[in-house]
Amino acid sequence: MLSDMDGYLIIWLLLGLGIITVIRRYHAGRYIRKLRGPPSPSVLFGHMEQLSHQGSVGVLEQQWCREYGTVWRMKGCLSEDFLMIADPKALQYILHKSGYHFVKGAVSVQVGREINGESGLIAVTGSDHARIRKIMNPAFTSGQLRSFLPLFRRSAQKLGRLWMEDIQNGSQIGQRMDVLAWISRCTLDVIGEVAFDVDCGALDDTVNPIMQAYRNMFAESVPYPSRATLLFRSIWPYLPDKLLRLVKYLPTRDHIHFRRTLDKIEGYASSLVQEKTRAVTVLTMIRSVRANASEDPKHRLSDVEMISQMSTFLLAGHETTSNSMSWLLYELARHPEHQALLRQEIRAVRARVAERGDSDFSVSDMDSMHLVVATIKEILRLHPIVYLYVRVPTRDEVLPLAYPVTNVDGETVNEIPIPSGTNLYLSIWTYNRLPQIWGPDAHEFNPSRFLTQEKMGETYVGVTSNLMTFGAGLQACIGLIEIQAILVELIERFAFATPEDMPEIVQLPAGLATPIVKGEEAVGAQMPLQVTPI
Repeated sequence: MLSDMDGYLIIWLLLGLGIITVIRRYHAGRYIRKLRGPPSPSVLFGHMEQLSHQGSVGVLEQQWCREYGTVWRMKGCLSEDFLMIADPKALQYILHKSGYHFVKGAVSVQVGREINGESGLIAVTGSDHARIRKIMNPAFTSGQLRSFLPLFRRSAQKLGRLWMEDIQNGSQIGQRMDVLAWISRCTLDVIGEVAFDVDCGALDDTVNPIMQAYRNMFAESVPYPSRATLLFRSIWPYLPDKLLRLVKYLPTRDHIHFRRTLDKIEGYASSLVQEKTRAVTVLTMIRSVRANASEDPKHRLSDVEMISQMSTFLLAGHETTSNSMSWLLYELARHPEHQALLRQEIRAVRARVAERGDSDFSVSDMDSMHLVVATIKEILRLHPIVYLYVRVPTRDEVLPLAYPVTNVDGETVNEIPIPSGTNLYLSIWTYNRLPQIWGPDAHEFNPSRFLTQEKMGETYVGVTSNLMTFGAGLQACIGLIEIQAILVELIERFAFATPEDMPEIVQLPAGLATPIVKGEEAVGAQMPLQVTPI
């Protein structure tokens, strides 16, 4: 039992350690405080309300990047310093060279848990992420992904037939068609068959329960957080993990929506796991994982982990693809001359397919469509679906810079010391539009840049043509064949145009860059385009 003297000593020791930590953090952060950045509009909320309430993704970041360079200082809640980073060498160091020494922020981790489950690949970090990713890798080889092309094509062709029927029946003549809603249903069917070996029936059933569970989840839950929410989230990094996990039970709009959605998805996934007929093949992509599993529990996925991965596949496999496809069709509708060039290339390859007596495109045929591939890359660059990552260093670091910045003393610096625990906001949207990398027309739709430029920048960052849209390094996403399979089918059969009364489409900052009609935010995500059969 501790004496009073011992108790006082412990209190003074803890207090002393706390003071030393504060002094050390303040001293270590002196280099950050020397960086330039926009003046803080609020002592209490810093720039957080300004960032989360901007009308369209990237507007403020673009302005600040022009003024301060590719790295600048900002203020979080309670005036805590953080950095916004778009410099390629710094991004490479954070996401590739140092990998797991930069962990996801507490808010990212908790929201990931609420969306994909406690063990979802998006939510886990560090050694857990590395272990699950290693187990899953055999299911995501290039050959495995390419083997899904016929399945992607069948779903795309079904979508085309349904569009044709709607147009011939007159239900869409002279009206705007929400291509996002249709493509979301198509991609849900695709991921259901690829990942679960089941037919979700989303294209046949407009009130599909899985589709309804996900509908507008981001648009209704994430954007425009209240001031109370911003302040509350600012203390999440300091909460014990067990306490942080209880946040999902709070009776607020976002947590209620996430909880209800995840309950439905996990219930669906759990029923598949429990079915005896699917006991071994519950996930088509997990088949190779099961076969690869060793007797060591560390090298196997538990049922709970499998359910979380299934939830992750459902979301990542259809939500990101449908959003990207919608932005792609939007840009093609605005650039009919490029749409015509795509159609010309697809028809030329179609002619070669017919000459050899085949009925549909092979993987080699898809690879030969260079303009189609370049167009997909351009849309991923111009409209990155995940536009911002948050990383936190677990140790003191020194960030190298490709493009030196000028600090408040007028000094030019090419590296920045940062203390552990500093929030680093990685602006993918800004990086993907840097003129230093992509040219003077970086803010314009120009797919030919991927055909004429041999190298995009001096520092390699992204996994696809130096793009940061799906991350980089150890935690990058993989697989874009589905987008090409759907795009080729739709461009071959339909022409896309902007309606005469085309409203303004903005990228809602909702975690994903969600297309929203300005003035119709209450409707949720949508992409209205004019679709005409060829």
